[in-house]
Amino acid sequence: MPTPITCKSPRPSRRTSAAAFQADPPDADDPLLAFAPYLHEAPRGNSITPDRQRAFIAALAATGIVTQAARSIGKSLEALYKLRHRAGAEGFAAAWELALDRGMARLEDCALERAIAGEQRPIVSRGEVIGSWTRYDTQLQLFLLRQRRSGRFSAETIRPESLRPGNAVYDRLHAQWSQEAYGDEQEVLDSIDRMIDEMRNRSIANSALLAGDEDDTTP
Repeated sequence: MPTPITCKSPRPSRRTSAAAFQADPPDADDPLLAFAPYLHEAPRGNSITPDRQRAFIAALAATGIVTQAARSIGKSLEALYKLRHRAGAEGFAAAWELALDRGMARLEDCALERAIAGEQRPIVSRGEVIGSWTRYDTQLQLFLLRQRRSGRFSAETIRPESLRPGNAVYDRLHAQWSQEAYGDEQEVLDSIDRMIDEMRNRSIANSALLAGDEDDTTP
């Protein structure tokens, strides 16, 4: 049974991001790890041995982050890049690229999830969080549509300046957003109105106090 993905980031703010989580490393019989490793002619104790090369590739496939994968085997980026460019390390270099492709696939999945589900933004009033609203990234949605549905949503058929009322894509997206986020948007507008009213009332009160002070000092 696969173990759940875990977040390795020490920063609490990143622990809610899907991209900050580490997936399961590939199994030992995964074709990704079947590459021909670089063989040192006279390996030393600190050499990046075939086992370490495979451990690095496994960590890179799980995280998508070269720095984190290097740290997992206790080797520097300089040493790994130097090894990658040596004659005889072509298998290691190819596996490196394939592992990065898996990391990019995870990143694409995270972007797709964010585009569809949106991200929660807090509503703050008087220093307190009173609710939240869902923000949808229009540019991200359009980018993914162009990449995954290029036949219908290519850069030639969808331009930001063309997305106006009457455009089929605009009307469809607007209807979806209005249905899902109208209540939250109204809360934001109501919160802004309350803040403006409070500022206006404080201004009126301050003006009255200043007028009173001037009357008191009149000879």
